Amino acid sequence: LTKAKKASNTSLLYSFSILSVYLLYDLKKKLATCSALIKRVLISESVDPCCKTILQENGIEVTEKQQMTKEELIAEIQNYDGLVVRSATKVTSDVINAGSNLKIIGRAGTGVDNVDVDAATKRGIIVMNTPSGNTISAAELTCALLMSLSRHIPQAVMSMKDGKWDRKKFMGAELYGKVLGIVGLGRIGKEVATRMQSFGMTTIGYDPITPPEVSASWGVEQMSLEELWPQCDYITVHTPLMPSTTGLLNDASFAKCKKGVKVVNCARGGIIDEAALLRALESGQCGGAGLDVFVEEPPKDRVLVNHPNVISCPHLGASTKEAQARCGRDIALQIVDMATGKALVGAVNAQVLVNTFSPDSHQWIRLGESMGSVLKACTASKQPYSQVHVTSLGKWSNSPNMLSAAVVGLLTEGPQKGPNLVNALPLAAETGITVQTDHKDSNEREVCVLEVSVNGSSYTAVGSVQAGVPVLLELNGSVFRQPVPLTGHLLFFKASNSTELLLSVTGKGVLAAAGVLLQSFSASTVSSAEQWYCMGISSLLGDIGALKSLAKEAAQLTV
Repeated sequence: LTKAKKASNTSLLYSFSILSVYLLYDLKKKLATCSALIKRVLISESVDPCCKTILQENGIEVTEKQQMTKEELIAEIQNYDGLVVRSATKVTSDVINAGSNLKIIGRAGTGVDNVDVDAATKRGIIVMNTPSGNTISAAELTCALLMSLSRHIPQAVMSMKDGKWDRKKFMGAELYGKVLGIVGLGRIGKEVATRMQSFGMTTIGYDPITPPEVSASWGVEQMSLEELWPQCDYITVHTPLMPSTTGLLNDASFAKCKKGVKVVNCARGGIIDEAALLRALESGQCGGAGLDVFVEEPPKDRVLVNHPNVISCPHLGASTKEAQARCGRDIALQIVDMATGKALVGAVNAQVLVNTFSPDSHQWIRLGESMGSVLKACTASKQPYSQVHVTSLGKWSNSPNMLSAAVVGLLTEGPQKGPNLVNALPLAAETGITVQTDHKDSNEREVCVLEVSVNGSSYTAVGSVQAGVPVLLELNGSVFRQPVPLTGHLLFFKASNSTELLLSVTGKGVLAAAGVLLQSFSASTVSSAEQWYCMGISSLLGDIGALKSLAKEAAQLTV
């Protein structure tokens, strides 16, 4: 620049700004960091020994500690990357926040109501269960309770043990020809229906998710709850416990049922309102109940347990050797498969990650995160983003993870700190960022457009995947002559079209002085938009001060 000053009297004004982006990573390793980082797993309950064996065979250190208090678990969890539980361990937000290294919580069973899933999601921790592990066992117990209710089997057994012979007292009813209402037509509901149909029962049901034509294929006619209640001789519930299912069977619904209806709950305590059930039993509106689960376990209030028309069990739905072996094996294999990048099964809060294990989506997710990183550096603003909008064109670019990946790139503060695909969108919502995504079919282009708004200004990047590599095509309206591979160490800058200035940065200029080698170079076409350049460099600049000094001098230079 000094030589240029002396050599020319031409007046030129250079505008020069810099952003440096680090994009060198392997997505599969990043998504499956557990292969390297899940080194220690704590099993806090009695899980089948095969779980420990499988984890250890895959290089994971396993510790088993049962019946810990909350305080003991909080102190212990800090040392582990993974936690395996059944239903007794309460994985509260306090426990989750204490697990500074925690990356996965595995529930060896179906429900996860003993895990604060929201707290785990905010921390970017995957929560998974074994949705099919105890299906058969829970279905068989349900059928056993239905048969026991119809023939008063437990009461007759106790009477016999007391030396009595009360044949008339235990007059029962056949299941044949009766109507069974199944609320919740998932795996367990389906298995119950199949078994009870063999007794000649008519099966009807309700489920807001399972399509009616699907349940009809295995003999269950779907209808609304208002239609279902009055028809049932027996009702069994197989739904998760959530606000919409809490107290599903209550005073109002019992009043709509046949007098003497019998109910079974092998799902979760609270789906049947216990106080309403007791009132229905006392009035005769409910003729009997089979309960394997309670709101409080073990229940301190024994009124229901001691009622003569109630058959109760201590939460035995999954308590078979086969179910425990299946759940233990399933949760261990699911953890190993996720850790090795093979598959993601049973994740209840990270469905966004499922497609990341598809080779076709890997590079598009890398593209989304990389473009987010570029625009984060480009905005160079401390103001929060107000809006993030992703538009995809073409078949492969329509990945459900693109938006999450872009938010990860935008919100990540450094290599060791930031969101992941699990918590990116919840964190964005928490910080007031409006996120949008849409897709447009195209046979000509496979591209992703990322637009962010911050402090009243809008910034846009357009990218694609070419030959398996994420590339940047446009930046803030400037089209690069050659696509910019989004990998390695990249230095972006905008400047006027000046050979002298470019040589001052490259060649024997600032980069060479810093011991950084130039590996690639891309420039945008000359247009009314900003003129952008991108350099692939061998390593990060240890001190970017010299480059910033050059930028300042160039902006004020007259030669």
